Amino acid sequence: MEDLNDTTEMNFILLGLFNHTQTHVFLFSMVLMIFFISLLGNSLMIMLIHEDPQLHTPMYFLLSQLSLMDMMLVSTIVPKMATNYLMDTRTISPAGCGTQIFLFLTLGGGECFLLAAMAYDRYVAICHPLRYPIFMNQKLCFHMTTVSWILGGVDGLMQAGTTLSFPYCHSRVINHFFCEAPSLVRLACADTTFFEFFMYVCCILMLLIPLFLILASYSLILAAVLRMKSIAAQKKAFATCSSHLAVVGLFYGAIIFIYMRPKSYHSVARDKVVSAFYTIFTPVLNPLIYSVRNKDVKGALRKWIEKHFLGHLYFQCLNKTIYFLFGKLKFTFFLLSYIVIVF
Repeated sequence: MEDLNDTTEMNFILLGLFNHTQTHVFLFSMVLMIFFISLLGNSLMIMLIHEDPQLHTPMYFLLSQLSLMDMMLVSTIVPKMATNYLMDTRTISPAGCGTQIFLFLTLGGGECFLLAAMAYDRYVAICHPLRYPIFMNQKLCFHMTTVSWILGGVDGLMQAGTTLSFPYCHSRVINHFFCEAPSLVRLACADTTFFEFFMYVCCILMLLIPLFLILASYSLILAAVLRMKSIAAQKKAFATCSSHLAVVGLFYGAIIFIYMRPKSYHSVARDKVVSAFYTIFTPVLNPLIYSVRNKDVKGALRKWIEKHFLGHLYFQCLNKTIYFLFGKLKFTFFLLSYIVIVF
């Protein structure tokens, strides 16, 4: 019995995102539904890119890596949160907490650099279309993807190891729904000034440098698009880039809000809501944004469905259904965001 109590005292306690009121039960159900839709959408995206030869291009290879990172990111956070909520157990071991920090920072940091690589891909495709096969070859794509994973992994390993090295002698209660480095460091009973400075430097390297590359790429793209004489070409370029910018805006905006604000401006309740955006909501939006507005992906989905399930006559109905569900999901997303912020 004493060993059990000692073990419990060593664990951290996650207060979670929801309580057991009717409103929060509904919100939890919505989050669980979004989790399964995210897994389905991202796995379907990876499968289509792997199966369809027309999607064997650098852009879709990078997109498949983004879907893989999103699947892993949401799987790192939601299952533990759901288990704690359903079983009414809030504990997480130091090893589990360190694993969450490591995986989250690895995937989040990797996604930052991957989005920068995707911005460079769009820049080359629009500004240098004739040289695209040279500038964006398979070897370069593989190298950019590998570097994204490695940089994210190094950042995650350093921050997870350092965070868990601090003594936590006063409180082990984390007012969050997963182990995130800033929330955990607040509980340390040691001087964390140097680590907070180190974490800020990491944020500059992992967030602001890729963001600068993205903004530079899209500034050059915008200048090139405005010089185009064809209205159709302008619309196509804007449609392709607006999807990417929507993902970048949601992902970077939320992460910078959490990691790069002064300590005095932090609000625990607000931080949990903002964290939910880039850990739960963004992974489900990526496959929807890139598929519903992308003719190549819709064409690959059509061929796959025709081959395995339906005939040509049924696909038009299915296509309309996808648009209808996407519209409803967008409405649900904004409604859910409003309810979470209010309650």
